[in-house]
Amino acid sequence: MMSAQRRPPVKKVATARLRHRPEARGTLVRSRPEGIRWLRADGTPNWSQYVSGRREELRLLATNPAVSIPYTSTVLEAAEVIASKGIRGMPLVDSREKLKGVVLATDIVNYLGGGEYYNIVLKRHRSNMYSALRGEPVFSISNPTPAYAMIGDTLDKVLEIMVGEGIGLIPVLYDDGTVYGVITEHDIVRHLALKKIGKQVKDYMTTTIVTVEAEHPLRKAAEAMSRHGFRRLPVTSGGLIKGMITAKDYVRYFGSHDAFKNVTTGDIKEVLETPVYEVMTPEVYTIDENADIGEAASAMIAYKTSSLLAVNSNGEVTGIITERDVLLSIVLA
Repeated sequence: MMSAQRRPPVKKVATARLRHRPEARGTLVRSRPEGIRWLRADGTPNWSQYVSGRREELRLLATNPAVSIPYTSTVLEAAEVIASKGIRGMPLVDSREKLKGVVLATDIVNYLGGGEYYNIVLKRHRSNMYSALRGEPVFSISNPTPAYAMIGDTLDKVLEIMVGEGIGLIPVLYDDGTVYGVITEHDIVRHLALKKIGKQVKDYMTTTIVTVEAEHPLRKAAEAMSRHGFRRLPVTSGGLIKGMITAKDYVRYFGSHDAFKNVTTGDIKEVLETPVYEVMTPEVYTIDENADIGEAASAMIAYKTSSLLAVNSNGEVTGIITERDVLLSIVLA
């Protein structure tokens, strides 16, 4: 094996070894790196020098036009759009294209077996998957009062919302309340990323890794995502990480109609017994824990992924770093 100095900072691997046995239930980790205060004593954001003074308008940074759907759409229609577009969520609009809410892939995971919304499936739809997907308006599992920004706002305004509230997707509106576009953590990381920012992956990564076994039923993954508020889980087998399952993977399983192939009774519980390995993404990308955060950002952009597994000089996984971690490291002093 190559030394830590010579080993490429980013690598696509078939499997990766965990340094420690993963927590069965996991522990909620910090929402921002310890020791970093994002607000100064006077209540103003503690931006890094790189961000201070940057006044880019959202008109230039937001994705336009936004992928959106009518708020009267069904859960299945929302899942189909997320699956076909490969997005993490979208605004819900009325007939005048005005914002009515935001639905995320994690909301659909919560609904389809992961969390409190699942009670709607069990009680209102009597566990019938087809009724739950085709008969429930997506608005009922959305956030009807989402944070948003106006088209005339600047980057620091959006950062204040994202960092302060832990939100990764924000609708951008015209002055009349209609949707101009959306801006995500990915958009900002891509815009701000530098090859070197002088901070290391190991100082910003999450060190408590919540995993799911490849042979476990899909409901286990959904429950873990909803319980811990994670969008992704490493998938393990025999102590090795074999892949990743994300909220988008989960929703894609339903939105692509693949889930319909594995059900004979129509009961959603039958579908939720599908093993995780049938839904997960097998690609795993790793980065040296000593690498610069800028290298992690560049890798995420190049490989079109929102997270990397951090490894030590022995090739053992020591943590996971996400776009949100990268964003925090870039924008906060």
